[in-house]
Amino acid sequence: MAQVQFDWAKTGVQGDVTYSTFGCNPFQYSNFPTPDRVTPDVQVERKVSNSIVITAPDGNKIKCWGFGDPLAPTSALQTATYPSPMMRFRQGQVVHSTIDPAMNAHTIHHHGIEPTTTNDGVGHVSFEVKSRYTYQFRPHRAGTFFYHCHRNTPLHFEMGMFGMLIVDPPEGPGTLYSGGPKYDVERIWALDDMDPRWHATANHDAGLCGEDVGLNRFDPKYFLCSGVFNNRTLTDPKVMINAKLGQTILIRMVNASYSLLETTIGLPGTCHSMDGCAIGVEPWSSSLALPANRPFVMSTAQRRDIIIKPTARGTFPVRFRFLNWITGQVQDSGRGILDTRIVVS
Repeated sequence: MAQVQFDWAKTGVQGDVTYSTFGCNPFQYSNFPTPDRVTPDVQVERKVSNSIVITAPDGNKIKCWGFGDPLAPTSALQTATYPSPMMRFRQGQVVHSTIDPAMNAHTIHHHGIEPTTTNDGVGHVSFEVKSRYTYQFRPHRAGTFFYHCHRNTPLHFEMGMFGMLIVDPPEGPGTLYSGGPKYDVERIWALDDMDPRWHATANHDAGLCGEDVGLNRFDPKYFLCSGVFNNRTLTDPKVMINAKLGQTILIRMVNASYSLLETTIGLPGTCHSMDGCAIGVEPWSSSLALPANRPFVMSTAQRRDIIIKPTARGTFPVRFRFLNWITGQVQDSGRGILDTRIVVS
């Protein structure tokens, strides 16, 4: 297939293209054609919004940025949400993922998919999108991933510009990966913390070129799971799990917080995938047993796929503790805790 090259004259870059070209002000591009574009199996689109407002338990209004889904069947689903709408594909499909920045310049990085540079959405090594661009990739393994803006990444991710990305095996949902465990009940836990001071900014470029805008200090006051604040996670159906005895539960977890995330589950389970990579499928590796009530820790952006097969009815607690990276103490003077439960009937 013919290679499509950058027209450098249109980028506004002066002189030689060097490391500094991709420094604190990466160049921006509009209407750049997708290299080696082919007919996709599935198409998605995300439109940037900076007008999301969520209400914290204390009544504080927190401004978030995120993505909406213009191709959703109803206008209600097209509205940008926090977290952003999930993407879901099958292993081996050719995917076209189009970003409409709508304002300023942004990217979409499909975290863990690892396509070519021009389709990876990392602005500092490719370009930022000023109008529209279609990323093209083919997921080569099933698992749990996520997508996010990769412009001024620490701020934009904290502002809420991320969503889940699930890759099912070719046979579809119900199996974690080809030849892997099957499941009946699926729950996604996207754990996040928020520092309201960060969310007060309206400047998309804040701190991008090294200015001291206070981003060296992260002091979260709010803690959420899949967009639900920790005062409602015990009962909210987006977080708690209901299953029947004999059913197999799949928990897809991502640590979208800027804390170390300690998780304790009151049922034994087995971790079959980490960061979108199956474990236990090669002779030199094995799946990871997770005994009941034994804490495990995940760092920022880590994902785990956990299979649980309850052997008794009951209500089983789940606790998340958001830990400070430096002190190891629970964030917000010990208030950085989120509880939910698994109910087996």
